[in-house]
Amino acid sequence: MTPGNDAAPRRAEHEFIRTCSWQAVALFALAALAAGVRAEDASNAAPQDLSALPDAASVLGRPEKDPDPWIGMNRSLWKFNDGLDRMILRPIATGYRAITPDLAEEGISNFFDNLQVPGTALNQLLQGKPQQMASDIGRFTINSTFGVLGLFDLATRAGLPQHEEDFGQTLAVWGVPQGPFFMIPIRGPSTVTHAGGMFVDALTNPIRYISNVRVRNVTYGLYFLDLRKRLLTAEVRISGDDYLFVRDAFLQRRDFLIRDGVFEDDPFMDFDDFEDF
Repeated sequence: MTPGNDAAPRRAEHEFIRTCSWQAVALFALAALAAGVRAEDASNAAPQDLSALPDAASVLGRPEKDPDPWIGMNRSLWKFNDGLDRMILRPIATGYRAITPDLAEEGISNFFDNLQVPGTALNQLLQGKPQQMASDIGRFTINSTFGVLGLFDLATRAGLPQHEEDFGQTLAVWGVPQGPFFMIPIRGPSTVTHAGGMFVDALTNPIRYISNVRVRNVTYGLYFLDLRKRLLTAEVRISGDDYLFVRDAFLQRRDFLIRDGVFEDDPFMDFDDFEDF
């Protein structure tokens, strides 16, 4: 599943939805379609038939049942996460971006992106995608050697794009339903299947196998700091109800990744907003 080979601003939006899913999406065109249906004559016109209009579930490819049955609990966890972020995480990430040279920031982000490739390749194998797996193994080899442990992304320039795979996507390919949406404390938005897959993903993260405890903890800290820093660019797109915006953005992004960016009979695929995915 390929985010693309565009410049840093587009990559930042892709990373944002993958980590905390705050990428801007909306299907308010549905409401506009419904609002445009009216009677020509209030006293004589027959009722309008709206059955032909697509519903949000069919557009997104998700089941028609409520994707967020635990919304009360999820909203409470969202408020907790948002408060913690405003008090601690965001100020630290803002300071980090302010004092770190752009070249160093990019190198650190490239380094951690490179560490995700082994897990991506494993999931590509499990999903039956040998060509993508071979491409990412080549990408990892080039960036880990000529790219100095991944600090420089030479593979993208060589025509080997970055892919995004996790075990939650693998389970979906195997036919396991995504399950209800829920907000994980501190971690952020997820689904039941995605959350379960995180335990397997953690086993493929090379940071886990650093023997020196202090070095491992510092590396994890820098990893999460880099993730939060990437969100600073995209979070300004949030509008309206923050919780609903983030939830819907996350669910649509997961659908996009699971389907490899392919939607059948999607009436909204011509919209410019979808070019950013």
